[in-house]
Amino acid sequence: MRCRQPTSSIAPPVWWPPWPRCCANRSRGWHAPCLIPEARADARDKRNAGNKGGHDHGWADLNNEQLELAPEAAGLDLWENDLITGNVTRKATKTFEELGFTEDEIVSGVQDIYGLFHPDDIDTVRRAVADHLTGVTPQYRCEFRLRSKSGEWIWFANYGRIMDGHSETPGKRLIGVTFNIHDRKCRETEIAQINQQLTEQNRLLQQLNATLERLAANDSLTGLSNRRTLMELGAKEAKRTERFGHPMSLLVADIDLFKSVNDMYGHLAGDRVICAVAQVCAARKRSGVDIVARFGGEEFVIVLPETDGPSALQVAESLRREVETLLVCVGDEGQEVAVTVSIGVATLHQGSGMNFEELVNRADQALYQAKGTGHNAVYCADLPPEQGGVVEQVSLDLGVGLSQPCGPRAAWWIAARMRG
Repeated sequence: MRCRQPTSSIAPPVWWPPWPRCCANRSRGWHAPCLIPEARADARDKRNAGNKGGHDHGWADLNNEQLELAPEAAGLDLWENDLITGNVTRKATKTFEELGFTEDEIVSGVQDIYGLFHPDDIDTVRRAVADHLTGVTPQYRCEFRLRSKSGEWIWFANYGRIMDGHSETPGKRLIGVTFNIHDRKCRETEIAQINQQLTEQNRLLQQLNATLERLAANDSLTGLSNRRTLMELGAKEAKRTERFGHPMSLLVADIDLFKSVNDMYGHLAGDRVICAVAQVCAARKRSGVDIVARFGGEEFVIVLPETDGPSALQVAESLRREVETLLVCVGDEGQEVAVTVSIGVATLHQGSGMNFEELVNRADQALYQAKGTGHNAVYCADLPPEQGGVVEQVSLDLGVGLSQPCGPRAAWWIAARMRG
């Protein structure tokens, strides 16, 4: 007999068999057929009969071929190692073929394969395997170089994993893939070399820029700051004076009778004299505080931040006396010339209303006051004679037939002796 037909307006598929009386699965007015035990047994027998004659092996072979196709299409070489026995249970055939080895030459032992690794990579590979075996890393990953049959080093990468970690012999089966990364490594090497070259070029460029900056900021003959640098740094110091209320003094020193040295011994001798005076000025500089510059020709400027007029006057007198002791060789036959300087001093105070350029002009005027009353003298524009602006007169004897008159306000006259 047949079960009750469904009441739904949708008819069941025509391929459904007649429903047996024992059907107990009902849903929405009609239900799917179920097989009686005899029908299920018949289906099982037919399936078992179909598996006879090696059909199970056929399905297994087909699955293996499908699994092998995936890594092959991706350019991967599948391998398996027995870490207990040291045997290669599945050879990385493709990798060794890429290295130029024949099938007979392919390495078959895990330990022997290390003979193909680059000496610098062996420890890296061993450490990567050990980290995976001990559970430090979830996978075995490593990049290394293998020696081809022709002796060339080829870059490869490994990715693997232990597949029997929970078996009775954990750590026995290490399965993974090897793939060629030589082209990528070559590109990385080329990029690294290019970056290294760029780094070296940038370093050289920085050195050249520093040299150019130094040349642009310093006088080429003496190495002191040049006039442009003096005016830039001096303007900043003048602003600091106005902001913090600290006095700033400035010295303008000029080599006495310098034209006579050039006319008598030549310009190279004059350069030697300039350099000698520049060294004396630079030696008295407070590092990181004072500014010493060649202002032009035989004239020098020294900026003394946080220095008042009397202190600047003492510095100027000390400098004048030290230059006075110089004997500069000016000839091939050992001729020497005595050198002296005249110095003008001016001081900038908060609220004075002067900028740095005006301060330089004021000190320069003081210098010409010293020059006008004689040579080898110091004159301070901010102090009257009774307070140190002008000191005692001294007679002047230049020797070698040269003489200068002594003015009524000559300051610290000292003889300038020139020796042939």
